[in-house]
Amino acid sequence: MSREFITGATTVGIVVKNGVVLASEKRVTYGYSLMSKAGKKVFKITDRLGLACAGLIADMQTISRILAAEVRLYEIENARRMSVRSAAKLLSTILFNKRLLPYFTETLIGGIDDSGPHLFILDPIGSLIEDDYAALGTGAKIAIGILESEYDKNHPLSKAREIAIKSIKTAIGRDAVSGDGIDILVISPEGMKEESILIKG
Repeated sequence: MSREFITGATTVGIVVKNGVVLASEKRVTYGYSLMSKAGKKVFKITDRLGLACAGLIADMQTISRILAAEVRLYEIENARRMSVRSAAKLLSTILFNKRLLPYFTETLIGGIDDSGPHLFILDPIGSLIEDDYAALGTGAKIAIGILESEYDKNHPLSKAREIAIKSIKTAIGRDAVSGDGIDILVISPEGMKEESILIKG
């Protein structure tokens, strides 16, 4: 992919003792062109599992739909929830199977299961890493500085949400292809809360 057509984004994920926060800004760009100010890069998969991406919007939408369908099928057939790790490994396999014509997206998958909250990072061909926090996209170098300096696993979920918002706002201020608002998924043992925040920049 030539540099003129690289898409921009800032996406972050944070795990704390009682939940997971996934967040991404809303600007959709194609090279130096602004295509939309209302792109959705954070997706609900189940009421305990979410996805956040940076890359091509079409590819994000495709993998979120495939994963949601596969997880629902698994849960219907087995009459139990799929673990976050299993969902991440399933997505890793989906991505690896397309490695010759890959989906152009970096992905965070996070959620809560019987073993607690988890966050996994995947690259376009399915490499899989579990971590406590992560930042993806063109604004990642800026956002990760905020996460590194302020993260604490013992923070309450409300504080993790504040840190996610602060990291993306900081990236929006310096990354020209990130902006126009933030979509947030807050996943707790009680369920999932989705929200959007409008931001100029």
